[in-house]
Amino acid sequence: MFICYWQNMLQTGMIVGGWDKYEGGKIYGVPLGGTLIEQPFAIGGSGSSYLYGFFDQAWKEGMSKEEAEELVVKAVSLAIARDGASGGVVRTVIINSEGVTRNFYPGDKLPLWHEELEGQTSLLDILGASSPEPMSI
Repeated sequence: MFICYWQNMLQTGMIVGGWDKYEGGKIYGVPLGGTLIEQPFAIGGSGSSYLYGFFDQAWKEGMSKEEAEELVVKAVSLAIARDGASGGVVRTVIINSEGVTRNFYPGDKLPLWHEELEGQTSLLDILGASSPEPMSI
């Protein structure tokens, strides 16, 4: 759930998910205006703006429970790395025909995004140039 304050009023947006024996798993986004939107995945909160492109690239229809949970842990870890208000741990809740499973991932067990990058010594190394091009006026 994410909360937004607006001129002395408390407003909230929610992510609601569940499972039933007739339709299986469902997830809904309820943005600040109150519209109920069924979605294949929902993202919310202060770190969400960092995650839309990541999810567009990494999410795929029909993922296994393990793949989906790994994606969520990586995504929240990315938000934590970029957004100071996203906390420092990941809690997941899996809801399916088997029941509800809650998992906890402490901060020292989360992926560190900077460790996935090859070390660079300068911006020129990143860009692949051996020396800067002179600027022409």
